[in-house]
Amino acid sequence: MAIKITEECINCGACEPECPNNAIYEGGVEWTISDGNAVTGEYKLFNGSVVDAHFKNPPISDDTYYIVPDKCTECQGFHEEPQCASVCPVDCCVPDEQYQETVEELLAKKEKLHL
Repeated sequence: MAIKITEECINCGACEPECPNNAIYEGGVEWTISDGNAVTGEYKLFNGSVVDAHFKNPPISDDTYYIVPDKCTECQGFHEEPQCASVCPVDCCVPDEQYQETVEELLAKKEKLHL
């Protein structure tokens, strides 16, 4: 499953540079699938909708850092554990129960994001 940042976030920003998928954004910042990777063209999101990889999506949170579930792989294929959670000083990076994925699905997402 993806990781989420809870409302306990203190906006320190320690998590953002640690994400190998560029899935973490500062509150209020728009996100795209293509941020930090070479993905182009159409990309299918969790909710079934298809967006252009360069389409600017609205922020998931305006107040705190947030993680885009469609880009989060829990660091599978990169690290032993989610790096955002390992560097968070207030332990606000936790599993997101809304997005259940197997290790195989997370690795497939990694491959799709890192052509």
